Amino acid sequence: MLVKYAAKAAGVCASLRGKRVTVHLLRHTMALRLLEAGVDRAVIALWLGHESVETTQIYLEATLAMKEKALAKTTPPYTPQRLFRPSDRLLSFLNSL
Repeated sequence: MLVKYAAKAAGVCASLRGKRVTVHLLRHTMALRLLEAGVDRAVIALWLGHESVETTQIYLEATLAMKEKALAKTTPPYTPQRLFRPSDRLLSFLNSL
């Protein structure tokens, strides 16, 4: 059933084409969205049917947005925040890898 609806979704959402959609991926995505929404890890563990919060940690790797939010809390007061902007040379090198 998942394969059927993943193929149907790929017809509407081009970024899904060629991607492998699995039940694990859906569980992981749901767990991250719940975490980003502020749902307690224990509740997420119960939702996923895990016996302990430690098992749930597999699903709850921090997203880039969460990491940026955490870093923003460590910025000294009155310090301008800047995002790293890689040079064209660095981007070319990384793209060549």
